[in-house]
Amino acid sequence: MLAWLRPDAPFPPLSAALVDPNGLLAAGGDLAPERLIAAYRRGIFPWYSAGQPILWWSPDPRMVLFVDEFRVSRTLTRRVRRQEFTIRIDTAFRDVIDSCAATPRDGQRGTWITPEMIDAYCELHRRGIAHSVESWRDGQLCGGLYGMALGRVFFGESMFARETDASKVALVHLVAILKGQGVALIDCQQETAHLQSFGARPIPRAAFAGLLTELIHSTEPVAGWRAGASEAP
Repeated sequence: MLAWLRPDAPFPPLSAALVDPNGLLAAGGDLAPERLIAAYRRGIFPWYSAGQPILWWSPDPRMVLFVDEFRVSRTLTRRVRRQEFTIRIDTAFRDVIDSCAATPRDGQRGTWITPEMIDAYCELHRRGIAHSVESWRDGQLCGGLYGMALGRVFFGESMFARETDASKVALVHLVAILKGQGVALIDCQQETAHLQSFGARPIPRAAFAGLLTELIHSTEPVAGWRAGASEAP
């Protein structure tokens, strides 16, 4: 039976997640910063559509990208080196998340990035926990991504592109930033061929939870994130 979260109620154990749909763990609760941080530290994330209650997930297996296993095609490497985009960090977080919400996705109608979700992650951004990496050209936002940084883990949420490879270039810069911070792991949540092309792979949920225990020891904002332009990796 699916657990319903009352205010201040803890999450059920990950072993209680449903097999079908894969990883559905609980419903209800809220998107307060403390609730979201507690969820991510345990390998749980919210994902739901407008008109639904908040749904909390922890799929098995879990798609992850070990930073040391990140790979980039020669074509993308050349594009990064040409510096066609100016990369900025945390200068347009709400614009990035709004753009991700407005981007059509294959096989999906609507978006899980509801206004409530946008407000919640913008609050995490104000607290120094959620971040955006942005690709700009001629003063226009061309693509980017956002996610949460906790300890030595980055939890990727979504990306968008208005120009070819704009989000991919942002991802290359994100990995360079994470390497500089000693971050070992990017959580990709769900398995896709797009993420596999960069070296992401699925691991058992129990192994993912174990990695989080090793890599996250604080709820304080991670040092090293600086708003502004980023140098080429």
